[in-house]
Parts: sequence; C-alpha cells; structure tokens
Amino acid sequence: MPAARAAAPGIAPGGGVPSRAATDAPLTSGGALEPGAPLTSGSTVDSDTVPEPGGGLESSATPTPATAAPSTTTPRFLARAALVTASLSVAGALLGLVRDQTLAQLFGAGRDTDAFLVAWTVPEFAATLLIEEGLAFALIPAFSAALARRAQGAPGDPVRALVAGSLPRLSLAFAAVGALCAAAAPQLVGVLAPGLPDPALAVDCTRLTATCVLSFGLAGYCSAALRAHGRYLAPAAIYVVYNIGIVVAMFALGGRWGVRSAAFGVAAGGCLMVLVQLPDLVRRLRDPRAPRDVSGNGAGSRPVDVALMATVLLFGLCRQSQVLIERFFASQLPAGAISHLNYAQKVAQIPMMLSMMLCTVTFPVVARAIADGDTERARTRVERDLAVAACLVLLGAAAVVACAPQLVHLLFQRGAFTAADTAATADVMRVYALGLLGQTLTGVLVRSYFSAGRPTWYPLAAMAAGITVTSGIGAGTIGRWGVTGIAAANAAGITVTSVLLLAGMASRSVPVRVRGVLRELSRPLAAAVVAALAGAFAAGLPAVPLVGLLAGGTTVAVVFVLLGHALGAQGCTTAVRFVRTLAGRLAHAVLR
Repeated sequence: MPAARAAAPGIAPGGGVPSRAATDAPLTSGGALEPGAPLTSGSTVDSDTVPEPGGGLESSATPTPATAAPSTTTPRFLARAALVTASLSVAGALLGLVRDQTLAQLFGAGRDTDAFLVAWTVPEFAATLLIEEGLAFALIPAFSAALARRAQGAPGDPVRALVAGSLPRLSLAFAAVGALCAAAAPQLVGVLAPGLPDPALAVDCTRLTATCVLSFGLAGYCSAALRAHGRYLAPAAIYVVYNIGIVVAMFALGGRWGVRSAAFGVAAGGCLMVLVQLPDLVRRLRDPRAPRDVSGNGAGSRPVDVALMATVLLFGLCRQSQVLIERFFASQLPAGAISHLNYAQKVAQIPMMLSMMLCTVTFPVVARAIADGDTERARTRVERDLAVAACLVLLGAAAVVACAPQLVHLLFQRGAFTAADTAATADVMRVYALGLLGQTLTGVLVRSYFSAGRPTWYPLAAMAAGITVTSGIGAGTIGRWGVTGIAAANAAGITVTSVLLLAGMASRSVPVRVRGVLRELSRPLAAAVVAALAGAFAAGLPAVPLVGLLAGGTTVAVVFVLLGHALGAQGCTTAVRFVRTLAGRLAHAVLR
C-alpha cells in the first residue's frame, strides 16, 4: 500500500530537508534499477553468499556502519531480489488464477460462490493487514533499525531482543482475534452481506477462514523479518504454497463438502505459508555471526511502537474496507454480483501486483536509509519506484481495458461459468482498471510514510477521504449501473487517496519532488490511453478470443512502449534500451 527519531515528520537525524527549488527539480533517471540490469548466472537471492544488512560476505567480523547497508542496496542485489520476488509472485498469481478458475468451474457464479466470497473477506483483510501492508509497515522498519544498531555495535543482539519482545505478544493477539472472528461469524455475515440468500453456508465458511488470522499473522511476521535481513525467496513463495493448498482442497473435498472445501483450503494454505518461511528465519536468528546477549536482558532493543502499529493497522483496515463496501452493495443485487466483482478484481489487479514487486524489495532499503539518516538515498529510491511502478501498472491497465472480454473468456468461461457471466465480468474489469494507477501509487506512497518508524495519521485520513468518496458514489450509482457503478466508485475513491498521499509527501514523509513526480507520471498515462484505444480496436477484429488477446496485447505493448519512449517516460525508455541491447547481442552472436 520505520527508524530513527527526528523533529521534522518523516526525516531522520542528519537527513536535512531540501529547498523548495530542489523539491521541484526534474526527476533524474541515472542509476535506476532497470529490467536489463546484469544478473549473475545461476545466482539466487537467498544464496548464503548474498550479503545481508549487518553481515559481511561469510565474514565473522562485525561490519562498520559505513559498510553495513550498501550490501543490499546495490543495483545487482536489488535486480536479483526483484527477479526472484517477481518470478515467484507471478507463479503465485498464476496459481491464484487457477484457484479462481477452479472455483468458477466447480461452483460457478451463484449462491455458493457468493457465500464463500463473503467468508473470503477474512483472509483478504488478514493478508492486507498482516502480510502485504499493515504488519510489514511496522515490522520491516523495526527490524531494519535493529540491524542498524547491531551493525553499530549495540550491546547484546537487538534483533533477537526484538523477536523475544514482540512475537509472543503478537501471536497471542492473532489467536484471540481469530477466535473472536470464528465465534462472531453469524454477526459478521449479517453485517457484510445482509441480503445473502444462504447465510448459513457463509457462516460455516467464515469459521474455517478465521483460522488464517493466526497463520497469516505468523507468516507476515516471518516475511517482514526475512525481508529486513535481505532474504526474499521464502517470503515470495508464500502465495505459491497458499494457492496450492486451496486448489488441492477444492479438488479433493469439493464433491463431499461443496464450497466449504475452498474455505478449508484457506486454513491449510495459511499453515503452509508459515512452514515455508520458518526454517530460514530460524537460521537467521541462529546465525553464529550475530552477537549474543549473554545477560539475557535484551540490551539495546526497542519494542515495536504500539501507536505505530495502531496507525498502520487502522490504515490497512480502512483501505480494505473498500471490499466491504463493494460486497455490502453487491449483496443487494441479483445472485452472482459478488462473484462478478471478485473475478474482475482478481484479474484486473494482476498488473498492480506485478508493478509493486520492486517496491516490496526496496521498502527495506528505504527503511534502512532512514534508519541510517540518509534522506537523499531514500528520496531517490522512492522517486524511482514511483516512475517504474507507474509505467508497469499503466501498461497492464491498458491491456486489461483493451482485452477484457478475451481475458475473461479464456480464463473462466467453462463449466458453470456462462457467456453472460463473461460479459458482466469484462465490463466490471474495464472499470476497475481505471483505478489501478491510484492503487499502485497508494501502495508505493504509504510505504514511504511509515518508513521513518513512527506513527503518522495522515495516510489514514487520506484513506478515509477515499472511502467516503467510494461510499457516496457507490450509493448513488448502484441503482442505475449495478456492479459497474460499484467498480467505478472503487476507482474514484482510491484515486482521491493517492492524490492526497502524494500532495502530503513533501512535508510529512520522504520529501519527494512532487512536481517532478507528476510530470513523470503524465507521460506513461498519455501513452496508456492511446495504447488502450489501439489495443481494443485490434482485439475486436479476430473472432477467436485467443487471437484477439494476442493481437490486442501486442498492439498495446508496442504502442505504449514506443509512445512512452517518445514522450520520455523512464520505464519506456529503459524498455527500449533493453530491447536494443538484446537485439545487438543477438545480432553479434549470429554474425560473428
């Protein structure tokens, strides 16, 4: 969707706030992490030879503050980490599509799937709050600060002390909230979907999915700790094993339990998310190179700030409440409306998920820069992330708008999922795509707000404003436009939030150059509009959906990259440079 204290909001000691002239200067492109960054053949991020914050290359010597951080901020390390994270995230997303295809094939888009998707609200909230955003926003900066203090020679081991002081309490809280959700399942279903035809089925599914509060909380804790240590393989694999658990459960138990099998798969998949990360985290904590606090008093530790935890969790709750609003309104529409919204959202958000991969890798870098008092490094990193993420998500959004009918037909139209479901889902998907840039900007910017390691209420206020817009537009359009009006309300609300977050960056967070960021964003946005129109025309010519998808997707990619390059968009320029380099190497290999 952090670290050292300072008087000015979001600025670490020694960071210095740039002048107004500096903040309005154009963005530079030098040194950005590019898709064509060289990768060492056969290397992986989680190799034991990859340096970690606070640790050397197989060295038992304690690193100095000057050398502790750069090991995980070099372009090569970030490129390797982004490659591993993106690869496994794509695998997880593909398995998520398989999961949704299996749900559609076995149970269609009717009462059963509506009931399960109401229960699906629990893992959706838990994933956002405990894995993807909320908990990570508090824990990654806390672990980064602990690693920085370890590198500076703080007494004891601040990292182990942080785990000992936070994990038991958080685990107890996760278990208590999960038990409360299971006990209050009838009330939750009544609030989430008062018009649901079969609330009993939704209650059963909700009680099964409530177990994920504990498992997702532990998985999110492990993920934050490992990423702060520069370990990305296990955290990136969690959605692979999670979706495998759900798919296997549906095929194995669907005939006997019906859609309840999917809810059981959520419970099993959550346990797999913890198990896949636990061995690596144990190895990190048992690292013989780390100092041991022989006194057992946890000297040098700083507990996770309760106020910080409250602000990030409330922000996550507020952001995820968009789903509640959608399902509340959709439950009043004919059966299948919630399912159409769900399938459309899952596919439309794939470009956003892919665009956020780099930010997932670089958030610990920003947090570590703030912990080290290097505001300039943090600002440069955030500006590059915004430019690259915007290019990627706008390319994907243009493809979704252009090829929505073909995508839905190929992905879902089989079994109980009819042609009418395809048409309804495609219409909703195109409207959802209009909000993808706002979703991505919100995800990148909010990380910057929380990277300084102390509470800030501005992101929550910005999100609340967006939710107000979503609720107002949804209530006013549902009677006339149905699910399409709900999707439009979502897009408008999150766009308002992203604008407010960007407007507040200069004074409340990492001081990015707002005018320069806006200029950079306008270039791929213009390219995406033209590419979507051209792609929709090309996709509509062939009668065969697969051919139309290939034609539309190719047209979108070519038009977007070439026009974006002509307009000077950083991401498009990088792509063109990469293609030229690759073509030159191929030509040299063939002609020599």
